Amino acid sequence: MDAIPTAFLTTWVLPLLLGLGLASATGLRTFLPLLLLALAAKFEFAGVRLNDQMAWLAGWPAIAALGVAAVVEFAGDKIPAVDHALNALGFVTRPIAGAVAAGSVLWAVDPTAAAVAGVIVGAPAALAFNAAQGGMRVASTATTGGLGNPVVSLVEDVLAVVTSLLALLAPILAPVLLILLMIVVFRIGRRLRDARALSS
Repeated sequence: MDAIPTAFLTTWVLPLLLGLGLASATGLRTFLPLLLLALAAKFEFAGVRLNDQMAWLAGWPAIAALGVAAVVEFAGDKIPAVDHALNALGFVTRPIAGAVAAGSVLWAVDPTAAAVAGVIVGAPAALAFNAAQGGMRVASTATTGGLGNPVVSLVEDVLAVVTSLLALLAPILAPVLLILLMIVVFRIGRRLRDARALSS
């Protein structure tokens, strides 16, 4: 009797929670969570495994490409106007990255089921956090004329890294982590909107 719940836990529940945490982080940064996932799989960090169809993600060419993309995204997001272009592009790229992150960690299930689960779990999580980030950026731009956006961007970088690492280390805590992350993002956005209201 115990073998069935344990198998279900290791096959579906923990990988989906890991995927949910990583997908949510891709809503803030497209490539950084995927890079951390690829490195974790490459070095077998925290028991992270990828399914056979996504094993290429842990190869050095993919890691190098993700590293370059993460650096470009990090730098570009600190530049006014470029940050808005990246955020607009993120409405397409981040749900895809979220689906890849969530589906790739389902290593013990059918590839089609993994892909479908990745889309169902990963894409909406990434899109939700990307939308919250977009609202935060609009409020920051309106309040500071865009001058505060690099600071907001840096906060997002930290949140994406922390969320990814915590998801990798303790996927069982992913739901609590995501609630806390959403609260932080919305509070920052509310403070920016309140500051805008006071200044107008």
